[in-house]
Parts: sequence; structure tokens; C-alpha cells
Amino acid sequence: MEIKLNDIIERFTRIPFKVQGVYRYTIKQGSSGSQQSAPFPGFIFPLRGQALYHFDGTPYFSSQGNIIHGAKNVQLDKRVLGNEKWEFISVFYSIGSSQPEDICLEDIHFELTVGQSPRLTELLHRLWKIFNQPGVLPAFQTEVLFRNVLEEVFVCAKNQTDANSQILYERVISYIHEHYMDSLSVRGLAEQNKVNENRLYYVFKKYAGMGPGDYLRAYRLNRSKELLIIGDAPIGDVAKSVGYPDALYFSRTFNKQFRLSPSMFREKFRNNP
Repeated sequence: MEIKLNDIIERFTRIPFKVQGVYRYTIKQGSSGSQQSAPFPGFIFPLRGQALYHFDGTPYFSSQGNIIHGAKNVQLDKRVLGNEKWEFISVFYSIGSSQPEDICLEDIHFELTVGQSPRLTELLHRLWKIFNQPGVLPAFQTEVLFRNVLEEVFVCAKNQTDANSQILYERVISYIHEHYMDSLSVRGLAEQNKVNENRLYYVFKKYAGMGPGDYLRAYRLNRSKELLIIGDAPIGDVAKSVGYPDALYFSRTFNKQFRLSPSMFREKFRNNP
């Protein structure tokens, strides 16, 4: 299920929650099964191996660095992948009765990519050991540790998101720089990189200060300025060479951007470089 990281963090900030169970499992290779998920929502923290989960038919591939949040009381199918045992820690929690109406953590499933975090692994092992100890102090420590676990998860997921955003941005601008003369569109660039247009817009606003459409237009027009100054090609040919098959539209766009027509720009800056 697609859900924004900030929305997840906000939900955990606004609701009271309490740990209901911390369990460690090791499942042999090739195992599979179907069942109803637990009566509480919870997280699956992989320690070793790989597995494929389906929550109400939605698939999630789980391995180290990829955490799954499962909804309560839904159809759950799982299968261990590869030639290695599947080892993980599950943490179930309950939500207080004061949960806001628009928040339904109990009913949603999603995944978070956190990468490798030795601190997260250490916190999970401590949480598992302390949860199984009797007494008031271990109970208190369990709640504190679970919040520390969530903090590490959210920080790591945020870092992964930022890293992926920069990679996406650099990949798209590199493609634009190499193919600006071709027929490009924001939708096409988004589909090519398997993201939606809103995601691409967010990334470009973050790193370029403008949307991808504005970036493409600015790059094309700047290239046309160079061609107008250093060459003698007709305006129509310059337009086509930077991705504008319609010379009139190119001239209008150029004039709107630089307050000069292409021909006036050429005359002015060729004589006064």
C-alpha cells in the first residue's frame, strides 16, 4: 500500500500505542502458509533470509533492510524464498481508544526501506530479550525501546528516501541533457523512471527549485542561445535541434523567457558577445 513516510511518522506521533508482543522466529527454507494475521497491527523486522508476504493480496518482498507493517485480522500468505532460513522479529502493538478518526494504522499495510542499520539490529535484540522478562521495569523498558526502534526506522527510511530522490533527480537530468532534442514530456520521464508525476515534481523542486517541465524548457532555451550565437542556422533549424518542431512556438517561448526574439538575440549578442 502506498503511503508517505511523513504520514506514517505523524500517525505514530499523534496516537497512544503499547507493545503487545515481541517474537523471534526462524522458518526453514521452502516453507509457505496462509492464515489470518494477528489481532494487532505490527512490524516484521528481517534478520536473515528472504520471504514473500501477501496482505490481502498485496505482495511485499522482505529481506534485511526492508521492513513490513502488517494490518490486523486480514488474509496473510507467506513463503520463504531462496536456500536460507527465514529469520525475523515481529513486534505487535495496540492503539489507544483516543485514536483520531482519520488514522487507521490497524488496517493498513506498507513497507519501509531502511537499508543496513547495526543500531536497529541491536535495539531489536534488546527489545526481544527485555519483553520476555517479568517485572514493571522491563515493561517500561519495552515501551522505551520500541520507540527507539521506531525512531531508528524512521531516520533510516528518511535517509534512504533522500538518497533515492537524489539518484532519481540526477538520472533524469542526465537523460534530459542527452535527449533534450527529442520529444520529451514530464509524463514520459516519470513513466520511464517508474514514478508518478507528483513524485518527479517534488524531486525537481527540491534539487532544482523548479518543476521538471520548467527545467526541460530552460535547458532547451539555454542550448538554443548558444546555437544562435555560434552558428548561422535558420531559426527553424535551431528550434528543431533543441526539441521544438514548431518554429513559431519556439520563438514565442524564447521571447517570453528572454524578452527578445531569437533573431534579435542573435543580432545583439553576436555583435556584443
